[in-house]
Amino acid sequence: MSEYTAQDYKFGQPRWCPGCGDHSFLGALHKAMSEIGVAPHNIAVISGIGCSSRLPYYMNTYGFHTIHGRAAAIATGAKVANPDLTVWQISGDGDGLAIGGNHFIHAVRRNIDLNMILLNNRIYGLTKGQYSPTSARGFVSKSSPYGTVEDPFRPAELCFGARGQFFARCVATDMQATVGCLKAAAQHKGASVVEVLQNCVIFNNGTHDSIYTKEGRAKNAIYLEHGKPMIFGENREFGLMQEGFGLKVVKIGENGVTEKDILVHDAHCKDTTLHLKLALMEGPDFPIALGVIRDVEAPTYNDAVHAQVEEVKAQKKYHSFTELLETNDTWEIK
Repeated sequence: MSEYTAQDYKFGQPRWCPGCGDHSFLGALHKAMSEIGVAPHNIAVISGIGCSSRLPYYMNTYGFHTIHGRAAAIATGAKVANPDLTVWQISGDGDGLAIGGNHFIHAVRRNIDLNMILLNNRIYGLTKGQYSPTSARGFVSKSSPYGTVEDPFRPAELCFGARGQFFARCVATDMQATVGCLKAAAQHKGASVVEVLQNCVIFNNGTHDSIYTKEGRAKNAIYLEHGKPMIFGENREFGLMQEGFGLKVVKIGENGVTEKDILVHDAHCKDTTLHLKLALMEGPDFPIALGVIRDVEAPTYNDAVHAQVEEVKAQKKYHSFTELLETNDTWEIK
């Protein structure tokens, strides 16, 4: 296999605001691609509309900056038409979950082999600060001057509700963990959804402040790893245990709690119950879950389509348009 560096995947000069989380994510994507090792000419990066959707311009791969909300539909066509192509879909929370929400859930439901990246800053940045489908109830913005009266989508809930088999979450400023999530998504066969938490420094700065720094993540986040106990805290002093149908935070060493009592993460469990509970944890009572939360094998749409085509072809007397013509009566016009 050829060796690549992050530089092999870079192109152009990004035109995002200084401090935008898109810069950090782009660097992580370049690095992840170099470690995955797929040649740039075997990759397509497809986006919709929004600040994050400018990303294909900064990739030395094939790219397609499409129309608002239609990235998943076009990425689906690209993958089904060319199953050997590695397809990355880039969307923001507005592009992906508002006008593109229907395409999102059906791409996940069909389990098309796409790497679907959702850059979530809880705001419409490109159109200058309207609330988005992930903005919190009561959020004040240009389009909700008295606060929104809506509850937001939670991407993990939407993904699992659509029978999603892979979901991971990372923070744009956390390069190492972001690269890890992207590599895991690429290795997963099927629709992989990676939620990237990022700040919009102009219109919604600070929305992810509790975990945007290394110190914040040590206090307020938990890194989930398959097969490892769910332990977190600045000194790894806390853990997660089951309580009834829910979860509870415990301190290791208190009330007889030992590391053996802490839940072990099973990302490959087919049942989504615990994965959803982990994905929906919020502060201040619970840590925010980062890393690969769900990673389950299942048949993919693109493989099924091609297998069906081959099966039907094998049953036919003809295998091409020319053979089709020759199976019927023919005549010449002179």
